[in-house]
Amino acid sequence: MDLWLWILLIVLVAAIVVLLSWRGVRKLRQKHTRSAVSEELQASPTGPQKVAVIINPVKAQAETAATRIRAAVALASWPEPLFLETTVDDPGYSQTRQALEWGADLVLVGGGDGTVRVAAEVLKNTGVAMGLLPLGTGNLLARNLSLDVNDLDGNVHTALFGQQRLIDTAVMEIENSVSGAHSSHTFLVIAGIGLDAEVVGDTNDDLKKSLGWLAYSEAGVRHLPGRRKKVSIALDDEPAQQRKVRSVLFANCGLLPGGIDFIPGALIDDGVLDVVVMSPRSALGWAAMGVKILFQHRRNLPVIDFYRSQKVVLKAAAPQETQLDGDPAGKATKVTVAVEPRALLIRVNS
Repeated sequence: MDLWLWILLIVLVAAIVVLLSWRGVRKLRQKHTRSAVSEELQASPTGPQKVAVIINPVKAQAETAATRIRAAVALASWPEPLFLETTVDDPGYSQTRQALEWGADLVLVGGGDGTVRVAAEVLKNTGVAMGLLPLGTGNLLARNLSLDVNDLDGNVHTALFGQQRLIDTAVMEIENSVSGAHSSHTFLVIAGIGLDAEVVGDTNDDLKKSLGWLAYSEAGVRHLPGRRKKVSIALDDEPAQQRKVRSVLFANCGLLPGGIDFIPGALIDDGVLDVVVMSPRSALGWAAMGVKILFQHRRNLPVIDFYRSQKVVLKAAAPQETQLDGDPAGKATKVTVAVEPRALLIRVNS
Protein backbone atom coordinates (compact mmCIF):
# COMPACT_ATOMS: atom_id res chain seq x y z
CA MET A 1 0.00 0.00 0.00
CA ASP A 2 1.22 3.53 -0.79
CA LEU A 3 2.84 5.33 2.14
CA TRP A 4 0.30 8.15 2.05
CA LEU A 5 -2.60 5.70 2.23
CA TRP A 6 -1.07 4.20 5.35
CA ILE A 7 -0.69 7.69 6.81
CA LEU A 8 -4.34 8.49 6.04
CA LEU A 9 -5.48 5.23 7.66
CA ILE A 10 -3.51 5.89 10.82
CA VAL A 11 -4.70 9.49 11.07
CA LEU A 12 -8.31 8.32 10.77
CA VAL A 13 -7.82 5.67 13.47
CA ALA A 14 -6.14 8.20 15.75
CA ALA A 15 -8.96 10.72 15.20
CA ILE A 16 -11.58 8.13 16.15
CA VAL A 17 -9.66 7.20 19.31
CA VAL A 18 -9.34 10.85 20.29
CA LEU A 19 -13.03 11.55 19.68
CA LEU A 20 -14.07 8.54 21.75
CA SER A 21 -11.70 9.05 24.63
CA TRP A 22 -10.72 12.70 25.05
CA ARG A 23 -12.54 13.05 28.37
CA GLY A 24 -11.15 9.82 29.71
CA VAL A 25 -7.61 10.65 28.63
CA ARG A 26 -7.72 13.95 30.45
CA LYS A 27 -8.85 12.24 33.66
CA LEU A 28 -6.26 9.51 33.28
CA ARG A 29 -3.46 12.02 32.97
CA GLN A 30 -4.55 13.68 36.20
CA LYS A 31 -4.88 10.37 37.99
CA HIS A 32 -1.47 9.18 36.86
CA THR A 33 0.21 12.42 37.91
CA ARG A 34 -1.18 11.97 41.41
CA SER A 35 -0.05 8.36 41.71
CA ALA A 36 3.25 8.30 39.80
CA VAL A 37 5.56 9.41 42.60
CA SER A 38 5.52 7.37 45.78
CA GLU A 39 9.26 7.66 46.48
CA GLU A 40 10.19 10.82 48.38
CA LEU A 41 12.37 13.09 46.27
CA GLN A 42 15.97 13.70 47.24
CA ALA A 43 17.98 16.85 46.65
CA SER A 44 20.70 16.45 44.03
CA PRO A 45 24.31 16.95 45.17
CA THR A 46 25.54 20.51 45.53
CA GLY A 47 28.71 21.84 43.93
CA PRO A 48 30.35 21.05 40.59
CA GLN A 49 29.64 17.68 39.03
CA LYS A 50 31.36 15.66 36.33
CA VAL A 51 28.76 15.11 33.63
CA ALA A 52 28.94 12.44 30.94
CA VAL A 53 26.48 12.48 28.05
CA ILE A 54 25.49 9.28 26.20
CA ILE A 55 23.78 10.47 23.03
CA ASN A 56 22.33 8.88 19.91
CA PRO A 57 23.70 11.13 17.14
CA VAL A 58 21.02 10.21 14.58
CA LYS A 59 18.19 11.72 16.63
CA ALA A 60 16.81 14.96 15.24
CA GLN A 61 17.60 17.13 18.27
CA ALA A 62 20.87 15.48 19.27
CA GLU A 63 23.08 18.38 18.17
CA THR A 64 20.80 20.98 19.74
CA ALA A 65 20.73 19.02 22.99
CA ALA A 66 24.54 18.90 23.09
CA THR A 67 24.72 22.67 22.60
CA ARG A 68 22.24 23.33 25.41
CA ILE A 69 24.08 20.98 27.77
CA ARG A 70 27.44 22.66 27.14
CA ALA A 71 25.91 26.08 27.76
CA ALA A 72 24.19 25.03 30.99
CA VAL A 73 27.28 23.29 32.37
CA ALA A 74 29.47 26.27 31.54
CA LEU A 75 27.01 28.65 33.21
CA ALA A 76 27.15 26.51 36.36
CA SER A 77 30.97 26.56 36.27
CA TRP A 78 31.13 22.77 36.15
CA PRO A 79 33.86 20.83 34.33
CA GLU A 80 33.50 20.35 30.57
CA PRO A 81 31.13 17.39 29.99
CA LEU A 82 32.24 14.19 28.32
CA PHE A 83 30.21 13.35 25.18
CA LEU A 84 29.99 9.75 24.02
CA GLU A 85 28.00 8.79 20.91
CA THR A 86 26.18 5.50 20.47
CA THR A 87 26.57 3.44 17.31
CA VAL A 88 24.57 0.79 15.49
CA ASP A 89 26.92 -1.88 16.81
CA ASP A 90 27.02 -0.49 20.36
CA PRO A 91 23.81 1.27 21.49
CA GLY A 92 25.36 2.50 24.73
CA TYR A 93 26.88 -0.33 26.78
CA SER A 94 30.57 0.53 26.39
CA GLN A 95 29.87 4.26 26.36
CA THR A 96 28.13 4.09 29.75
CA ARG A 97 30.91 1.94 31.19
CA GLN A 98 33.42 4.49 29.88
CA ALA A 99 31.47 7.26 31.61
CA LEU A 100 31.69 5.41 34.93
CA GLU A 101 35.40 4.73 34.48
CA TRP A 102 35.89 8.45 33.75
CA GLY A 103 34.35 9.16 37.16
CA ALA A 104 31.05 10.70 36.10
CA ASP A 105 28.84 11.96 38.93
CA LEU A 106 25.89 12.19 36.55
CA VAL A 107 25.14 10.48 33.23
CA LEU A 108 22.74 12.17 30.82
CA VAL A 109 21.13 9.93 28.21
CA GLY A 110 19.90 11.51 24.98
CA GLY A 111 17.94 9.20 22.71
CA GLY A 112 14.92 6.94 22.63
CA ASP A 113 13.78 4.25 25.04
CA GLY A 114 16.35 1.80 23.66
CA THR A 115 19.28 4.06 24.50
CA VAL A 116 17.84 4.76 27.96
CA ARG A 117 17.31 1.06 28.62
CA VAL A 118 20.88 0.13 27.66
CA ALA A 119 22.41 2.89 29.78
CA ALA A 120 20.24 1.91 32.73
CA GLU A 121 21.48 -1.68 32.49
CA VAL A 122 24.99 -0.41 33.24
CA LEU A 123 24.05 2.35 35.70
CA LYS A 124 21.68 0.36 37.96
CA ASN A 125 22.95 -0.29 41.48
CA THR A 126 25.93 2.07 41.00
CA GLY A 127 24.48 5.09 42.81
CA VAL A 128 25.33 7.28 39.80
CA ALA A 129 22.29 9.29 38.73
CA MET A 130 20.80 9.24 35.24
CA GLY A 131 19.31 12.32 33.59
CA LEU A 132 16.85 11.90 30.70
CA LEU A 133 16.86 13.78 27.40
CA PRO A 134 13.88 12.19 25.57
CA LEU A 135 14.71 12.37 21.84
CA GLY A 136 12.95 9.23 20.60
CA THR A 137 9.54 8.15 19.31
CA GLY A 138 7.82 6.81 22.42
CA ASN A 139 9.93 8.20 25.29
CA LEU A 140 7.95 5.98 27.64
CA LEU A 141 10.11 6.30 30.74
CA ALA A 142 10.13 10.10 30.45
CA ARG A 143 6.34 10.16 30.17
CA ASN A 144 5.97 7.94 33.22
CA LEU A 145 8.18 10.32 35.18
CA SER A 146 5.98 13.27 34.14
CA LEU A 147 8.62 14.92 31.94
CA ASP A 148 7.40 17.06 29.05
CA VAL A 149 8.94 15.24 26.09
CA ASN A 150 8.53 18.34 23.90
CA ASP A 151 10.45 20.68 26.22
CA LEU A 152 14.15 20.17 25.45
CA ASP A 153 15.35 23.12 27.54
CA GLY A 154 13.26 22.00 30.51
CA ASN A 155 14.57 18.45 30.25
CA VAL A 156 18.19 19.64 30.10
CA HIS A 157 17.62 21.67 33.25
CA THR A 158 15.91 18.77 35.04
CA ALA A 159 18.62 16.30 33.99
CA LEU A 160 21.36 18.55 35.31
CA PHE A 161 19.80 20.25 38.32
CA GLY A 162 16.57 18.37 39.16
CA GLN A 163 15.85 16.35 42.25
CA GLN A 164 16.46 12.61 42.45
CA ARG A 165 14.50 9.45 43.18
CA LEU A 166 15.12 5.72 43.10
CA ILE A 167 13.03 3.66 40.69
CA ASP A 168 12.67 -0.05 40.04
CA THR A 169 14.24 -1.78 37.08
CA ALA A 170 13.39 -5.26 35.79
CA VAL A 171 15.19 -8.07 34.01
CA MET A 172 13.88 -10.38 31.29
CA GLU A 173 15.79 -13.60 30.70
CA ILE A 174 15.04 -14.90 27.20
CA GLU A 175 15.52 -18.55 26.22
CA ASN A 176 14.84 -20.21 22.86
CA SER A 177 14.94 -24.00 23.09
CA VAL A 178 14.77 -24.29 19.29
CA SER A 179 17.73 -22.08 18.38
CA GLY A 180 19.60 -22.45 21.67
CA ALA A 181 19.78 -18.66 22.09
CA HIS A 182 19.89 -17.30 25.64
CA SER A 183 20.16 -13.69 26.82
CA SER A 184 19.25 -11.41 29.70
CA HIS A 185 18.26 -7.75 29.46
CA THR A 186 17.16 -4.90 31.69
CA PHE A 187 13.98 -2.96 30.95
CA LEU A 188 12.36 0.03 32.60
CA VAL A 189 8.79 0.36 31.34
CA ILE A 190 7.10 -2.60 29.62
CA ALA A 191 8.37 -5.87 28.18
CA GLY A 192 6.20 -8.41 26.45
CA ILE A 193 5.78 -11.59 24.48
CA GLY A 194 3.32 -12.27 21.68
CA LEU A 195 1.27 -9.80 19.68
CA ASP A 196 2.78 -6.63 21.17
CA ALA A 197 6.25 -7.81 20.20
CA GLU A 198 5.07 -8.73 16.70
CA VAL A 199 3.72 -5.19 16.27
CA VAL A 200 6.95 -3.63 17.54
CA GLY A 201 9.04 -5.70 15.15
CA ASP A 202 6.82 -4.99 12.13
CA THR A 203 6.28 -1.24 12.46
CA ASN A 204 7.28 0.72 9.35
CA ASP A 205 10.39 2.85 10.02
CA ASP A 206 9.30 5.53 7.55
CA LEU A 207 5.97 5.88 9.36
CA LYS A 208 7.76 6.15 12.71
CA LYS A 209 9.80 9.05 11.38
CA SER A 210 6.74 10.87 10.03
CA LEU A 211 4.05 9.95 12.58
CA GLY A 212 5.94 9.04 15.75
CA TRP A 213 4.20 6.59 18.09
CA LEU A 214 1.04 6.56 15.93
CA ALA A 215 2.97 4.42 13.43
CA TYR A 216 2.47 1.42 15.72
CA SER A 217 -1.27 1.59 14.99
CA GLU A 218 -0.77 0.53 11.38
CA ALA A 219 1.17 -2.59 12.34
CA GLY A 220 -1.32 -3.26 15.11
CA VAL A 221 -4.24 -3.30 12.67
CA ARG A 222 -2.41 -5.81 10.46
CA HIS A 223 -1.58 -8.13 13.35
CA LEU A 224 -4.92 -8.14 15.18
CA PRO A 225 -6.26 -11.16 13.25
CA GLY A 226 -4.65 -14.30 14.55
CA ARG A 227 -5.02 -17.27 16.84
CA ARG A 228 -4.32 -17.49 20.52
CA LYS A 229 -1.33 -19.56 21.60
CA LYS A 230 -1.02 -21.86 24.58
CA VAL A 231 1.42 -20.84 27.30
CA SER A 232 2.05 -21.59 30.96
CA ILE A 233 2.47 -18.72 33.41
CA ALA A 234 3.86 -19.03 36.94
CA LEU A 235 3.72 -16.03 39.30
CA ASP A 236 6.12 -15.79 42.25
CA ASP A 237 7.00 -19.50 42.08
CA GLU A 238 3.35 -20.53 42.44
CA PRO A 239 2.01 -23.43 40.31
CA ALA A 240 1.83 -22.53 36.62
CA GLN A 241 -1.45 -21.57 34.95
CA GLN A 242 -2.21 -22.91 31.48
CA ARG A 243 -3.60 -20.14 29.28
CA LYS A 244 -4.36 -19.37 25.65
CA VAL A 245 -3.16 -15.84 24.95
CA ARG A 246 -2.39 -13.30 22.27
CA SER A 247 0.01 -11.27 24.36
CA VAL A 248 1.46 -11.04 27.87
CA LEU A 249 2.96 -7.79 29.16
CA PHE A 250 5.27 -7.26 32.12
CA ALA A 251 4.96 -3.64 33.26
CA ASN A 252 7.13 -1.61 35.60
CA CYS A 253 4.83 1.37 35.02
CA GLY A 254 1.71 1.92 32.95
CA LEU A 255 1.45 5.24 31.06
CA LEU A 256 1.48 5.00 27.26
CA PRO A 257 1.69 7.72 24.57
CA GLY A 258 -1.55 9.63 24.10
CA GLY A 259 -2.09 9.95 27.85
CA ILE A 260 -3.52 6.42 28.12
CA ASP A 261 -2.95 4.91 31.56
CA PHE A 262 -2.76 1.28 30.50
CA ILE A 263 -2.36 0.01 34.06
CA PRO A 264 -3.92 2.46 36.55
CA GLY A 265 -2.19 2.43 39.90
CA ALA A 266 1.06 0.94 38.58
CA LEU A 267 4.01 2.49 40.39
CA ILE A 268 7.58 2.59 39.18
CA ASP A 269 9.04 2.10 42.65
CA ASP A 270 6.70 -0.35 44.40
CA GLY A 271 8.90 -3.42 44.04
CA VAL A 272 6.41 -5.41 41.94
CA LEU A 273 5.54 -5.92 38.28
CA ASP A 274 2.05 -5.54 36.84
CA VAL A 275 1.37 -8.50 34.55
CA VAL A 276 -1.27 -8.15 31.83
CA VAL A 277 -2.60 -11.25 30.08
CA MET A 278 -4.57 -10.51 26.90
CA SER A 279 -6.59 -13.27 25.23
CA PRO A 280 -9.26 -11.88 22.87
CA ARG A 281 -10.53 -14.27 20.19
CA SER A 282 -12.14 -11.75 17.84
CA ALA A 283 -12.53 -8.11 16.84
CA LEU A 284 -15.32 -7.82 19.42
CA GLY A 285 -12.94 -8.97 22.15
CA TRP A 286 -10.33 -6.43 21.10
CA ALA A 287 -12.97 -3.69 21.05
CA ALA A 288 -14.19 -4.59 24.54
CA MET A 289 -10.64 -4.59 25.83
CA GLY A 290 -9.94 -1.22 24.21
CA VAL A 291 -13.00 0.35 25.81
CA LYS A 292 -12.02 -1.01 29.22
CA ILE A 293 -8.51 0.44 28.93
CA LEU A 294 -9.56 3.82 27.55
CA PHE A 295 -12.36 4.43 30.03
CA GLN A 296 -10.90 2.48 32.99
CA HIS A 297 -14.01 0.37 33.49
CA ARG A 298 -13.71 -1.66 36.69
CA ARG A 299 -15.79 -4.55 35.43
CA ASN A 300 -13.65 -7.61 34.80
CA LEU A 301 -13.48 -8.95 31.26
CA PRO A 302 -12.52 -12.54 30.36
CA VAL A 303 -10.24 -11.26 27.57
CA ILE A 304 -7.85 -9.33 29.83
CA ASP A 305 -6.48 -10.14 33.29
CA PHE A 306 -4.23 -8.14 35.59
CA TYR A 307 -1.84 -9.63 38.15
CA ARG A 308 0.93 -8.33 40.41
CA SER A 309 4.12 -10.30 40.94
CA GLN A 310 7.81 -9.93 41.69
CA LYS A 311 8.76 -12.79 39.38
CA VAL A 312 7.08 -14.35 36.35
CA VAL A 313 8.04 -17.46 34.37
CA LEU A 314 6.27 -17.97 31.03
CA LYS A 315 6.78 -20.98 28.78
CA ALA A 316 5.52 -21.49 25.22
CA ALA A 317 5.53 -24.59 23.04
CA ALA A 318 6.76 -22.69 19.97
CA PRO A 319 9.04 -19.62 19.84
CA GLN A 320 7.23 -16.30 20.16
CA GLU A 321 8.45 -12.76 19.56
CA THR A 322 9.52 -10.66 22.55
CA GLN A 323 10.12 -6.95 23.10
CA LEU A 324 11.78 -4.73 25.69
CA ASP A 325 10.59 -1.12 26.05
CA GLY A 326 9.54 -1.08 22.40
CA ASP A 327 12.63 -2.79 20.94
CA PRO A 328 12.46 -6.29 19.40
CA ALA A 329 14.34 -8.81 21.56
CA GLY A 330 14.10 -12.03 19.55
CA LYS A 331 12.00 -15.18 19.84
CA ALA A 332 11.61 -17.17 23.03
CA THR A 333 10.09 -20.39 24.28
CA LYS A 334 10.67 -19.28 27.88
CA VAL A 335 10.97 -15.91 29.56
CA THR A 336 11.78 -15.26 33.20
CA VAL A 337 10.99 -11.74 34.36
CA ALA A 338 11.94 -10.30 37.76
CA VAL A 339 11.77 -6.86 39.35
CA GLU A 340 14.85 -5.16 40.84
CA PRO A 341 13.50 -2.82 43.53
CA ARG A 342 14.85 0.75 43.69
CA ALA A 343 17.87 -0.06 41.57
CA LEU A 344 18.24 3.12 39.48
CA LEU A 345 18.79 6.68 40.66
CA ILE A 346 17.23 9.18 38.28
CA ARG A 347 16.78 12.96 37.99
CA VAL A 348 13.18 14.23 37.97
CA ASN A 349 11.22 17.47 38.23
CA SER A 350 10.95 19.12 41.63
